Amino acid sequence: MLQGWFILVVSFAYLCLLFGIAYYGDKRADQGRTVINAYVYALSLAVYCTSWTFYGSVGRAASDGIGFLPIYLGPTLTFVLWWFILRKIIRISKLNRITSIADFVSSRYGKSALLSGLVTVIAVIGIVPYISLQLKAVSNSFTVLLQYPAVTVPLLPEDVPFLQDTALWVAMVMAAFTILFGTRHIDASEHHQGMVLAIAFESIVKLLAFLAVGVFVTFGLYNGFGDLFAAARADPSFPSLATIESVGRYGGWVSLTILSMAAVVCLPRQFQVTVVENVRESHLAKAVWLFPLYLLVINIFVLPIAYAGLLHFPAGTVDADTYVLTLPMVAHQQWLALFAFIGGLSAATGMVIVAAIALSTMVCNDLVMPVLLRLPWLRLNLRGDLSGLLLAIRRGSIIFVMLLGYTYFRYIGETYALVTIGLVSFAAAAQFAPVIVGGIFWKGGTRSGALSGLSLGFLMWAYTLLLPSMAQSGWLTMDFVDQGAFGIALLKPYALLGLDGFDRITHSLFWSMLANIGGYVAVSLMSGQSAIERVQAVAFVDVFRRADGQDNTRLWHGTVSVGELFDLVGRFVGRDRATAAFAQHAQRRGVPFDRRRDADAALIAHGERLLAGAIGGASARAVVASVVRGEVLDIERVMEILDEASQVREYSHRLEQKSRQLEIATAELRAANARLQEVDRLKDDFLATVSHELRTPLTSIRSFSEILFDTPEIDFDQRQRFLDIIIKESERLTRLINQILDLAKMEAGRMEWQMSQLDPQEVIEQALAATRGLTQENAISVEARLAARLPTILADRDRVIQVIVNLISNAVKSCDPANGRIIVEAKANGAWLEVSVADNGPGIPAEYTDLIFEKFLQAGSRETGKPSGTGLGLAICRQIIRHFGGRIWVESLPGEGATFRFTVPVTTAHLEPAPA
Repeated sequence: MLQGWFILVVSFAYLCLLFGIAYYGDKRADQGRTVINAYVYALSLAVYCTSWTFYGSVGRAASDGIGFLPIYLGPTLTFVLWWFILRKIIRISKLNRITSIADFVSSRYGKSALLSGLVTVIAVIGIVPYISLQLKAVSNSFTVLLQYPAVTVPLLPEDVPFLQDTALWVAMVMAAFTILFGTRHIDASEHHQGMVLAIAFESIVKLLAFLAVGVFVTFGLYNGFGDLFAAARADPSFPSLATIESVGRYGGWVSLTILSMAAVVCLPRQFQVTVVENVRESHLAKAVWLFPLYLLVINIFVLPIAYAGLLHFPAGTVDADTYVLTLPMVAHQQWLALFAFIGGLSAATGMVIVAAIALSTMVCNDLVMPVLLRLPWLRLNLRGDLSGLLLAIRRGSIIFVMLLGYTYFRYIGETYALVTIGLVSFAAAAQFAPVIVGGIFWKGGTRSGALSGLSLGFLMWAYTLLLPSMAQSGWLTMDFVDQGAFGIALLKPYALLGLDGFDRITHSLFWSMLANIGGYVAVSLMSGQSAIERVQAVAFVDVFRRADGQDNTRLWHGTVSVGELFDLVGRFVGRDRATAAFAQHAQRRGVPFDRRRDADAALIAHGERLLAGAIGGASARAVVASVVRGEVLDIERVMEILDEASQVREYSHRLEQKSRQLEIATAELRAANARLQEVDRLKDDFLATVSHELRTPLTSIRSFSEILFDTPEIDFDQRQRFLDIIIKESERLTRLINQILDLAKMEAGRMEWQMSQLDPQEVIEQALAATRGLTQENAISVEARLAARLPTILADRDRVIQVIVNLISNAVKSCDPANGRIIVEAKANGAWLEVSVADNGPGIPAEYTDLIFEKFLQAGSRETGKPSGTGLGLAICRQIIRHFGGRIWVESLPGEGATFRFTVPVTTAHLEPAPA
């Protein structure tokens, strides 16, 4: 049997080991030898895996199956897909000496003390349930382990006397260790390297403990995964946990994934380890895959442990949240059970220490100090050393936060399971996401917008989650939950405005984010920015375009001696720290450290950043302004500076635009010149083609006429042949002239069109009849493939016939002379009638297919491979088809003939663009 004193000794020894590791890390850091590398940094991020992960994931899996996964999918997606957001936040924080998430939000929106105070209030109220979760987990696990080998259900807190409540003493011990861990430095922006090293060690311990229990359950109690799952399937009463149906609505998965994506950045403890404690930006590159890998490994045995717990314990006899502890106990593995308890203790203490440090910094810098700095007695005593006061405030804040967590646990938290408590805090932390993401990507976000969004989102969260939890704990009447505020059904906290069917977390997330984002965007669009807001907006959004992030140094325009500024900073951060910082700054700028000279704007801003690390950005600005005579620039000068910078950027932007426009104009001029040259060439080719086409029949007519005139004795048959040639050439000449006239009329828009409803089959048959003599004379076979029912078209009958006759005439000239064949096909193609004329000639080379319908193309032959024709017929065909709203094109492969196709719209369907 594990004795209580032995468990306490082991636990205390483990906490002392953690403190020793932290002390070693701090000592190494003080010597300039950092202990933080990329692996330690990535492992410290696993502070995300608290007792919720160690105990609560199994409890959730026992009821919802794989419904526990979204809590880990979200962080994985954030680090794998959205790492650039983390990188930008880290860069901004380093340049501005950000100390907390409240300081980050405040600095972005004009270093507003009111805004940082609001963020702190939301963080404290929102994270208190999460701290209570850790107290509950450690207290319950200690009580369960204390009964070894018996497995019992812990008593409710109200059944335990106050001074005998394990959770109270756990809270006090954790507060003591947190004070030892996190309040050794005044400068909150200084890295707590020892604490980070201890957190990384805890991450390894809790991972090994959880894997040890998982391996024992899977391969000790059972013969592997297959045997365990087979035992579950053999039990007819066993719930289905490994299917998607066991999860419930998909909306819950989506909302939990989004919630955890935001929480892994916005939880104060995560912001602390990810951003504030980052010593080198490059460490993030390894963390983006190592941290998701950690999440994967620690969740491998969640379902097996949940399955084994449900198989070993009758429903309701043992809390599923304690399966990690009770399964080794029921198997009489006391050392494994003790190791599991230490793993759970690691998970809880890591979260509590980091969260308490982050919250104490926020409470000190953003709630207490802004109030104290407004008190006359403190403003008059800035000459004294205030470092002791800062330490006292932070240590008192840690105790205060721990007591709040214990109070929530004792009077409210027992109503919920571990996971549910954690989700309440997740939803609160998610309220910071819009103002953070919007603040680093949108320069238009304003202080008023941030205040509005955060206030509305927080009120919605409190109404839909926090107040109902109080009602279920007896602090408020249940009528508030069942009937709504003031008995109004539309105000039910779990079905606000009639929105029903969602789980509680999804419902709260929807309304709080709608109010938060809506208020932030709407008020930002309607409100203006102050000068400092505009400066900070540029500094945050354009952080990667700036070499040092110090443009705001120009905003200081007052006078203060170096000695006065040094004394001021030394009173808050300590004289040794101030001496080193001022000396380094002077050395970096190559100037002597002279206390008597006036501090320039750069040194004043440097002092402000040093103070920001100790008391936050908003308080630092107020303190520096109290000693700088003249303080900051007046608004006119600020706007002048901003306008100058804006004008430079605008001028640069205009130069880039003009340069691009010049390049485009130059390209267009080159293209126009080339087109003019092409048009000139086309004109010459066209005139040459026309003159050639006209000269050929005229020459024939003149030659044969002269023969007949000069040779009257020619025999009758020969005379008849010559007369036939003259008649044919005259007809050819007439056709050419008519084509030229038609083309000219169409170009001028003066051709008269006789539009009417036409039967395509009838028109095609008339065209075939008109070309029958030509095809028979050249021994060409013609096959018509017409669909059974062709839709009517609205067109000019003669012009359609002209197009088909022209295509057939060209096909005759291109057909194989030995076995010529032409196929005429017509079919409906949606809202279009498609007609094609195909020959079996040599085809058209690729270089001519795009130019075949141009007016300048000269006649070709089978020997040259050029398309045959007068050079005008196809151009006329294209003009006619375009007039009808269709298009004409050619498809050909060398050696496989050519197919000319055209489309015209039908009258029985909606007109659409001709198919490509």
